[in-house]
Amino acid sequence: MGLPRTFVGFSSTDIHYYHLMQAWKNNENIDFNFTDCQLTSEVSSSVESYIKKRCRERINMSGYYVMLIGEDTRRKHKYVKWEAEVAIEKKCTIIGVNLNKSKEFDSVRTPDVIRNIGALFVPYNPALIKSALENYEMKDSGNYIFL
Repeated sequence: MGLPRTFVGFSSTDIHYYHLMQAWKNNENIDFNFTDCQLTSEVSSSVESYIKKRCRERINMSGYYVMLIGEDTRRKHKYVKWEAEVAIEKKCTIIGVNLNKSKEFDSVRTPDVIRNIGALFVPYNPALIKSALENYEMKDSGNYIFL
């Protein structure tokens, strides 16, 4: 089986967590890998429809949507919420990653768009995210956590 084709959604304030995931991927001493379907370079445009078109193309290449859930993620509607809606429409497996490393479903930070849809929630940890990408199958409803 190939690597999980994954689009990672995040608030701009949490971009360093995404960059750390890329560093895990590139570190031969960390067993973490995925096919990153994120945009390969920053879109040099301020036109929302163009940016969303480019993001949709990348999400459509993915089978997994990982949302990095930080302090302000719940309030990010312009792109983060929209990306999640596109991933749900495409029937991607949804994995919420708690940047505060909570092992529980975080009802305060998690955006409504991925609540009770069968998504899995894990702490920000390379081994747990890897396991989620390799083993989790989307459910029809509810919020799930690794025990």
